[in-house]
Amino acid sequence: MPAPPAPEPALPPLAPVPGAAAAPAPVPAPTPPPGAPPGAPERTRRLPADRTGAQARLADVERRLESALDGLEARVGDLAARAGLAGARREVTEAAARLAPAVAAKLGAALDLARLLEPPGRLDRHGMDPRLAERAEPLVELLYATWWRTTVRDAEHVPPSGAVMVVANHAGVVPWDALVLRHALRRDHPAHRDLRPLLDDRECDLPVVGGLAVRLGAVRATPEAAGRILQEGGALGVFPEGSAGARKPWSERYRLQRLGRGGFAKVALRAGATIVPCAIVGSEEAAPGISRTGWLADRLGLPLLTASPLLRLAPAAMLPLPSRWSLRFGPPISLAGRSPAEAEDAARVGELAETVRATLQAMLDEDVAARGSVFL
Repeated sequence: MPAPPAPEPALPPLAPVPGAAAAPAPVPAPTPPPGAPPGAPERTRRLPADRTGAQARLADVERRLESALDGLEARVGDLAARAGLAGARREVTEAAARLAPAVAAKLGAALDLARLLEPPGRLDRHGMDPRLAERAEPLVELLYATWWRTTVRDAEHVPPSGAVMVVANHAGVVPWDALVLRHALRRDHPAHRDLRPLLDDRECDLPVVGGLAVRLGAVRATPEAAGRILQEGGALGVFPEGSAGARKPWSERYRLQRLGRGGFAKVALRAGATIVPCAIVGSEEAAPGISRTGWLADRLGLPLLTASPLLRLAPAAMLPLPSRWSLRFGPPISLAGRSPAEAEDAARVGELAETVRATLQAMLDEDVAARGSVFL
């Protein structure tokens, strides 16, 4: 077996070339302060740049918001015309012109971007982020009180405690009405009840919007989640039309669709919860018609186009029109004395669901007929 080769002798250091500049001495790495973890100096060097970059991004967003408010009335008026509300364009433009100064004055206080963009806090069992909900409340209040000028009547019909199911009509691709219903009870109910609105899978799975709605307090609609909230004595908001309410043709606004298969009635019977109907008026006009699948079908008189989701301009729904909203709560329908076993009786469930539907439709008909201008 051959012996391993001998190591090569080390070369002597090269002598400096006469007249050449000496190589710069290496810069020693900064010494971390006592007790600092490894890598602390590097983080210290990066932190000011990161903070400066974040501030620059926030400043850019604020500039964009200010730019968006310039000429707001013209933009909203144009959107109303494209949404099939050309006859109301003057009202929409005038309403936006009146509201723009108030919105601009309150936007800075309502939209604390630095706080809204912070990482999420601890989520509850239904996915709500209480910290985000608290920080977004000024922005919700801006929409609720200033942009939509929401009025609430007969909120005292919702019991101050105990299991209650608020059943409301539904509209729009973006579930603004769920946000408004939750805010109305927290703000204007004598007991400031914390209502959790249910949304179906289609709405919860909307990009960005669905996840944000859940983090702000909405709950994915399942019998288990609904039953748990009611069994714990909570307030539940349900929209039995589901996302079908957003897809109905513009000509059918404020006409209730079939309320599912009566699932809400089953849940209420099992929990012995009080049912309170709530008529929401203004939500249909706040959702631009071009965000619906039926808007082009209505304009062209071709019902078959309603089935195509490609003919919906959903991003338009992110800019709600400044319609006036009203919420009216009807007299409660008590289920006290009724057996939970009735939830398994299809006839009883259907009877209760139809009673609620007819009551809610009558309330909507009255309130739509009684209102004045939609936007002014």
